[in-house]
Amino acid sequence: MEEQAVIRALGALAQETRLRILRYLVTMGPAGAAAGDISQEVGASASRTSFHLSTLADAGLINATRASRSIIYRVDFDAMGGMIGYLVRDCCKSDPRVTTCC
Repeated sequence: MEEQAVIRALGALAQETRLRILRYLVTMGPAGAAAGDISQEVGASASRTSFHLSTLADAGLINATRASRSIIYRVDFDAMGGMIGYLVRDCCKSDPRVTTCC
């Protein structure tokens, strides 16, 4: 993952509701979740949830697909791995004090 993409991803995660959304979507796995379910889970209004989902999608951390009349949001696990890998390998130079947690 390129440095600018990591910066966008970390910036997107630096907000409480977006971090909650991502955490919830990780638990949902490949099935993902509809925006209404996400909104209910994180305790945010539909419009705020939509804003946060858009920010996470723009950062490349989630993707959306249409399923009938719903939009299903899923974590892009490759992007998440790329961001974490960048932090461990490039920023931390694979320092064993950091990599022991992984």
